[in-house]
Amino acid sequence: MSKLILLRHGQSVWNKKNLFTGWVDIPLSLKGIDEALAAGKKIKKIPIDIIFTTTLVRAQETAFIAMAEHDSNKVPVVLHTGEGKLDEWSRIYSKQTADATIPVIRAWELNERMYGELQGLNKDETRAKFGDEQVLIWRRSYDVCPPNGESLEMTAARSIPYFKEKVLPQLDLDKSVLICAHGNSLRSIIMVLDNLSKEEVLKLEIATGEPIIYDYTNGTFSK
Repeated sequence: MSKLILLRHGQSVWNKKNLFTGWVDIPLSLKGIDEALAAGKKIKKIPIDIIFTTTLVRAQETAFIAMAEHDSNKVPVVLHTGEGKLDEWSRIYSKQTADATIPVIRAWELNERMYGELQGLNKDETRAKFGDEQVLIWRRSYDVCPPNGESLEMTAARSIPYFKEKVLPQLDLDKSVLICAHGNSLRSIIMVLDNLSKEEVLKLEIATGEPIIYDYTNGTFSK
C-alpha cells in the first residue's frame, strides 16, 4: 500500500493581509511557518519517497519545513531536470548520500488558480466595490473566471492531467507521495479522488497546513 499526502501551504503573508494572491510569489507568514512545522509532525512517521510541489515559494517552503520534522531524516533535494548547468552540476556522487535524499519535483501545473486582475487586491475592499455576490461568483463558481484570470475548471484542466501523468505512476510503483500545493489545485485533484460533482467541489474547504492522507491500493484511493 502506498500513501498520498495532500498538503496546502501554510498561511502566506498575503493570506494574513487578506489579499488575493494567485500566481504572485509570496512567502509564508510566521503563522504559516508554524503551520508547516505542525503539518510535519502529523506526517513524520509516514514514509515519503517523492515530493511534488509548485513553482511558487510558499508551497516549496511548506514542503521543506514540514520535512524537517520527518522521522526519516532524509533531505529533500530539488531536481533541476532540463535546466542546463543546474541539472548537470547538481549531481550527487555518493550513493550513500543520494539514498538519504527525497527528490522534489516542481510543477507549474500544480500552481494556484491565477486570479487575474484581482491579484494584490484586498478581498474586503473588492467585495465593497463589486458586491458580495459577484466576488463569491469569481471565487466559488466552477467555470466563471475573475477578470483575465482562471476559473476552477481551467485550473483543473492542468492539475488533473499532471496528476494522472506524473503522480499516479509513482503511486503505482508503490511509492508514497507528498504533494504540497494550493487550495484550488488540490481542490481539483480531490474532486477526482473523491468523485465530487462540480457543485460539491465548490463547497470543499481545504485548510492551510492540514495534511489530507489517502491510502492507494490496486488503483483505488481511500481515506
